[in-house]
Amino acid sequence: MLHPHIETFVLTVDCGSFSKAAAARFCSPVSIMNQINALEWHMGFAVLERTNHGVTLTPAGRSLYEDAKKMMVMAGDAVRQARRTAGVERAVVRLGTSFLRPCKPLLDIWAACDAEEQARFQISIVPFDDSPSSLAAMLQSLGGDIDCFVSPCDAFVWKKRYAICPLAQQRCCVALSRKHRLATKKRLTWDDLEGESLMLVRRGVSPVLDRLRNDIELNRRKVQIIDMPHIYDAEAFNLCEQRGCLMETPEIWADIHPSLVTLPVEWEYAMPYGVIYARNASAVFREFIALVMQYRQA
Repeated sequence: MLHPHIETFVLTVDCGSFSKAAAARFCSPVSIMNQINALEWHMGFAVLERTNHGVTLTPAGRSLYEDAKKMMVMAGDAVRQARRTAGVERAVVRLGTSFLRPCKPLLDIWAACDAEEQARFQISIVPFDDSPSSLAAMLQSLGGDIDCFVSPCDAFVWKKRYAICPLAQQRCCVALSRKHRLATKKRLTWDDLEGESLMLVRRGVSPVLDRLRNDIELNRRKVQIIDMPHIYDAEAFNLCEQRGCLMETPEIWADIHPSLVTLPVEWEYAMPYGVIYARNASAVFREFIALVMQYRQA
């Protein structure tokens, strides 16, 4: 109900920079900057100070931000009240989705739910970016702007901070360039991996991948481990192709990069895959996830 430029302004302040706000909106930083410029032109005063480290509020911007936050809450309440009056009120569940963490596996389960149960909820898809900074911003808003997202969910920190609803186990596979000498194989063995370099998430992130790392360091010393610079994002797949090395990846990401092929390996490592959501999730979302778990087990 508020002008989109006001909503963009509040988002930019909450994110701390144009680039992070752009990632949250799935658009370019220039687009965010243009909206803020248009807002300032319309208002007749500056609302943000631009710095090399992000943005800060001007005194006038601080006043506008605090009142805008209140107006957004009031606008949301007004819409909900109007929907209740019209008899069309439905609980909104906001599913985060990205290139590497699409919400389709969850939607597939939801599609199997009873139609009467589905009618109680309105599903809203919220895009986010897989870059480390954007993923961090999304996690900070979990339970607020986004109710949940679907992802490999083995990370120590995620299990400590968030609630998780497992959906499946995904085999740990190996991605490699289609030009690699091993690319024509149907399945890899430990012998195939000897003399190769394997990109692997750094130690201390995932218990499953820590066990794989221990196995390599103790028993497969001819396999060289390359620590990935960060968690999985599109750039990790680009690096794998550019360097001509191997990369551990869950099976569900087999078709992510057109220049890579993903092959199973004769090992017993698998990664849990599921729904990640806030521990203090709303009662509405808890009803939703309870239905998902019921139909997942059906």
